[in-house]
Amino acid sequence: MRADSLAREIFSDVANKWALLIIEFLGERTLRFSELRDEVEGISHKMLTQNLRMLERNGLVERTVHPTVPPRVEYTLTEAGRGLRATVDGMCAWTRQYLGHIEDSRRRFGN
Repeated sequence: MRADSLAREIFSDVANKWALLIIEFLGERTLRFSELRDEVEGISHKMLTQNLRMLERNGLVERTVHPTVPPRVEYTLTEAGRGLRATVDGMCAWTRQYLGHIEDSRRRFGN
């Protein structure tokens, strides 16, 4: 029961376009905040900050602060984050496989 509740909580958190894009762009890399902001087209500073904090809170992203002036902050996926990325990659593969079917269906409904 607790696992189902936690799963719903996590899915609710990460099932947004920004979180999924952040996970995808981090991939196997470590990026600084500004590099990540440049990769995720259209994301605001505020939305990137909020999503990184949420991903960190859920154990999907690790934040490393280097003691320099100014401080250098880097983000990388944790093992759990890389596991979720594999699932996201599967969803992307599913989309590519069924893209024509989805587009045909949407055309029938006028969307």
